[in-house]
Amino acid sequence: MTDPASAVRTLLGPPSRGFEVALWDGSVLPAVGTAPKGRLVFRSPAAAEALLVPPASEVRAAEAFTAGLLDIEGDTLGVLEAAARWPGPPRSVKSLPAVAAGWWHRVQSALMPRLHGRPHTPARDRSAVQYHYDVSDDFYRLFLGPSLVYSCAFFARGDETLEAAQEAKLELVCRKLDLRATDRLLDVGCGWGGLIRHAVLRYGTGGLGITLSEHQLAEARSRLAALPSHSMQVRAADYRKLSDEAPFDKVASIGMMEHVGSARLDVYFEAMFRATRPGGLFLNHAIAPMPTPRNTIPWLSRDDGGFIRRYIFPDSELIPVGRVVEAAERAGFEVRDLESLREHYAETLAHWLHRLEGRFEEAVRLVGAERARAWRLYLASSSVAFRLGEIGVFQLLLLRPGPDGHAAVPRSRERWYAGARQ
Repeated sequence: MTDPASAVRTLLGPPSRGFEVALWDGSVLPAVGTAPKGRLVFRSPAAAEALLVPPASEVRAAEAFTAGLLDIEGDTLGVLEAAARWPGPPRSVKSLPAVAAGWWHRVQSALMPRLHGRPHTPARDRSAVQYHYDVSDDFYRLFLGPSLVYSCAFFARGDETLEAAQEAKLELVCRKLDLRATDRLLDVGCGWGGLIRHAVLRYGTGGLGITLSEHQLAEARSRLAALPSHSMQVRAADYRKLSDEAPFDKVASIGMMEHVGSARLDVYFEAMFRATRPGGLFLNHAIAPMPTPRNTIPWLSRDDGGFIRRYIFPDSELIPVGRVVEAAERAGFEVRDLESLREHYAETLAHWLHRLEGRFEEAVRLVGAERARAWRLYLASSSVAFRLGEIGVFQLLLLRPGPDGHAAVPRSRERWYAGARQ
């Protein structure tokens, strides 16, 4: 009977494989072609079975990584990108010798969210948001840094620090909104308060930030309390329940729409339309699938919903930007600008990954080994997906038409980027 290591060596033979593989028996399979500065490590036959035996899936392979059966040493992004370009094991090889099953139950027990009710009801959305964001603020600080800005940064030159690039992104949002001291700003999904703090310090703007995360709410309130006198507030609220608020001059939603769900897209934009005063601007910043995805890991099935949706962002959905634009227009908005920041998010995630890997032992102490490995894989695979054009991120600037038909939008983008490239 063929032993598991021999079977894996057969499976991982030609066609060309641009990454090195280390097996649990100490043997190493060299890369075919140019090797990245790292290797894929099979620490157990169970990892090989999860990754290579039909019906292999993206979820099962990721569970093997999360369980510690599969690992990457060295250049995580280089290995994942090479694996994404690999056509996969020969179709003629059907199976490996069976190994003990059930190891994935440990991952499911540690990470599976406990959500109840229909998806995208207010109560379930609150539970899904808290599952992801209320893990540990100290854990998020490990890779986000002290700013705790958890969305795509803006690298105008490419050599900025992460902190400078995040500050540039916040400033870009404010410039696109033509933010002024007399405006009332609504930040939907305000996170730990990065944008509303920036708006107070740089523009003297008042308004409201809302979040469903208890951790984020406490941190945002603490940050605002440390500032000089201002009229900015933050509270726990659902975007669907803002009818008691007067319309805002400017509205921002940065990295929140992914939690809305395609079935609630019209409800979302109708709520944003009501929240924006006539003549006001709304900036929607969200991830979207690309129209011609290259299937980041083409030899694995994606029929089971995906690892990130199951264990990282429960109930999340990425909606094509064309559908987003159509929904915004149905609600009554006029599109004034659409910009892709895909490469910027690939770079942002690479920074986050580098920081997490550099403080990985601390991450394990804070959230446990399974969650720390899951977040490492999520950051790395997302960076590769942006880099390869599997997914994108778009800033959509919308106007709620007013009686005079004019908007505070410049004739060109030059004013938005003035000083950013200096």
